[in-house]
Amino acid sequence: PQKTSFHRSHTLDFKNGYAFSRLPREGVGGEEIYPNQLSQTELDDLCTQGPLLTYGPAKKPAPPSFIPAYVTFDKKVLKFDAYFQEEVPASAEEHYRIRQVGIYYYLEDDSMCIIEPFVKNSGLPQGKLMKRHRVPKNDKGDYYHWKDLNVAINIPMYGRTYRIVNCDSFTKVFLESQGIVVNPPEEMVSDPYTELRRMPVQKPIVPSGPDPLRQFLLYDSKVLRFYAIWDDTNHPFGDQHRCIIHYFLADDTVEIREVYRRNDGRDPFPVLMKRQRLPKTLVDKKTSFPSCVLEITNEEVLEWYSPKDFAIGKTITLLGRTFLIYDCDKFTQNYYRQKFGITDFQPLEITKKPLEKVPQVIPPYNGFGVLEDSLQNCLTLFPKPPRKDIIKMLENNLKVLRYQVALESPVPEDRNRRFILSYFLSDDTISIYEPPVQNSGIAGGKYLKKTRVAKPGSTPDNPTYYEPSDFTIGSTIEVFGHRFVITDADEYVLKYLERNAESFPAATLQSLRDHFLPRHAVKETVNNGIPKQDLDNLIEEVQKELKLHHTYLNTRKFHEAFHHSDKNGSGILDKGKFLDLCEKLDVPTSTILLKKLIDYCSCGEDEINYRDFLRAFPS
Repeated sequence: PQKTSFHRSHTLDFKNGYAFSRLPREGVGGEEIYPNQLSQTELDDLCTQGPLLTYGPAKKPAPPSFIPAYVTFDKKVLKFDAYFQEEVPASAEEHYRIRQVGIYYYLEDDSMCIIEPFVKNSGLPQGKLMKRHRVPKNDKGDYYHWKDLNVAINIPMYGRTYRIVNCDSFTKVFLESQGIVVNPPEEMVSDPYTELRRMPVQKPIVPSGPDPLRQFLLYDSKVLRFYAIWDDTNHPFGDQHRCIIHYFLADDTVEIREVYRRNDGRDPFPVLMKRQRLPKTLVDKKTSFPSCVLEITNEEVLEWYSPKDFAIGKTITLLGRTFLIYDCDKFTQNYYRQKFGITDFQPLEITKKPLEKVPQVIPPYNGFGVLEDSLQNCLTLFPKPPRKDIIKMLENNLKVLRYQVALESPVPEDRNRRFILSYFLSDDTISIYEPPVQNSGIAGGKYLKKTRVAKPGSTPDNPTYYEPSDFTIGSTIEVFGHRFVITDADEYVLKYLERNAESFPAATLQSLRDHFLPRHAVKETVNNGIPKQDLDNLIEEVQKELKLHHTYLNTRKFHEAFHHSDKNGSGILDKGKFLDLCEKLDVPTSTILLKKLIDYCSCGEDEINYRDFLRAFPS
């Protein structure tokens, strides 16, 4: 029992390509081998006899070739048929179970294994119940040997008692050759529950009556088809839905499918109502009965829907939806003709109700964006930019009417602010620009970007916008809560209105004529006795001299200062005030040409037309 090593010595080898066997040098587990060990009797004979003296040295025969046991008994297995009994505690049908196994004993190393053959639908983990190894026989360290095995005996192994009932022919011959008497075989015990399952099940004898499968076998794949319409126009966004009602005669179930048309805008769900039995009359039940979560059984239904409830022209309510049957197919007509004797199958004419046109209500303007642009969100799902008058844009391209306006404000600092109002004839938009004035404390620049300005008092539903006929000298314009007074206009405005006098009121044209009349008079006065060509030549000479001797003049500052000093916008300043401005702005008036230019621009003795003078200083 204390032995732990069972290694065998190496006896088979190859030398020069030939296989040969040699005697083991060590025993099992490294034990020493005594090859010439003699018995006591042999030793006594050697002491009393002297064969070497009498007969001389005897010839030693060649030792027999050594063959290991695992080579002699290679692939030689003893096979025994056995069974063991297993308890079944948690079953009312069986109390114990008989499991048939095969016990295999391997002669080469005295190992054993137990294999249970697979039984179909047994529900048990079958196959190799015990892996191959040397099986302990008792607690003393002994192992089972083939001498311990025989037919008709019990062998305990690992808590189970195996009953050996038979063996194969090789096992029987081997045991008898070793002097063991083999017991007669026994009959293999079978499992009683398995035999019970193999017995044919007796069908219960049913008394004669109607066959429940007769309806299924008679009407399988036979379906009544009705064409119906579901009118849902009373609900919001409702419509008339054309449907097909299928009544399956095999099990009295009903299915409803909706008929979809091309481009009808609905998702093509295949089934409106799945196939099911529909109750027609229910048993009176309490209001607290949870019918929405429980299935309806035959106990809650007095009557189910049947083929007699469907007919052309009938209105039927299925699961809360009302359907009007207006036609059926040929098979349905033949079925009703044979079953119920109905012969009238005239289909109904379905007229679609005319849709009531709902007037479109435009919501009030919220003040964001342009009115026409915001209106597109109410007309279409995907808004498009408002259409523009392309012909008008091409005809009036780059045509702009400019006006000088003053801000009407109670704040004293805003009274002297001047703005340039530009009216674009191509799209009737208005922009306002404030020329920056030095040391005024107000950053000039763009005051209002191009946009259409509605007149005060106009409604968002029907707005009226400012037009050139509304811009008269001295009139007040209200732009998004700010009031502006028109003080001056460009000469192009007068020329444009005179060319298109038939399109504008006479009062607007006369207002501009009265405003520009003093300028024309001043111009005539200035030009009295002085040809215009001489004035132009003089201005060119002044500009040449300024380029040579005064390169870094801030001419833009000159224009802003003179326009700011002209409160009335007449273009004429007092001579003393004019000279003070020239001295303050460092205008080189001491040159001969500039003195001559001041004389040409003089209007009488005390006034000067500063606009002609500023022509020599282009900004």
